[in-house]
Amino acid sequence: MMNGEAASWSGRSTLVQTLSKNWWLLALFGVLNAAISVIYLAMYLVIQNTNRPLMFHQWGGAIVLLGELTLAAGGCSIAAGIWRSQYAKCWLLVLNGVALGALGLIYCFFALRYPISLLTVALLIVLMATSVGILELVMARTLRRQRHAAEGWFFGLAGVVSVGFALPFLTLGFRWIKLEPRPYWRGFLWLASYFGFSAICMLGLALRLHSLGPSQHGPWQPLPPLGNPEHAH
Repeated sequence: MMNGEAASWSGRSTLVQTLSKNWWLLALFGVLNAAISVIYLAMYLVIQNTNRPLMFHQWGGAIVLLGELTLAAGGCSIAAGIWRSQYAKCWLLVLNGVALGALGLIYCFFALRYPISLLTVALLIVLMATSVGILELVMARTLRRQRHAAEGWFFGLAGVVSVGFALPFLTLGFRWIKLEPRPYWRGFLWLASYFGFSAICMLGLALRLHSLGPSQHGPWQPLPPLGNPEHAH
């Protein structure tokens, strides 16, 4: 059991080393998520204030811009998970990036020509929220093991909230809850909320990884197995 726990900790440590090298990609990912959140929020406010349905052909420029930003965010997420990964790749970030890229492609090439299913968008968001939430929970446990309790609890809470975002998107996608008069109003608001929250979490994670990066001796050095008396203080 002790060897298995040590191996599990070693895997998380090498994962953190990979992410700390790519902290700036995570920061860029957070900035792009913030921009996406602003666009969704603007679309929601316009629809709410004018009380008119959203016509995609009237928002062609905004939809294409949204798709390009989403594609760029997906690329940053994939790159952060696999670039300079000598010891471990972060497949959760890769999965998140693939879902983001798929959503960006839908906006760029299909949204202006074909109707978009709310279920398709909702399931992609569920995949993003779940993958990022699990990553944040892994980071929370790693930070607590490194005796960074405050940051560990913060990312633990962020992980729970991220996974929690999946439930409202499932209810929206499958129309389990009827939202009147037009359910997509709430959809844009939830999208803005999710990407805004994701931006805050990614920027916080990027800054924390940068401050505790591999260039500084000590914070991310692999710990000895538990119970080794030679390193006890």
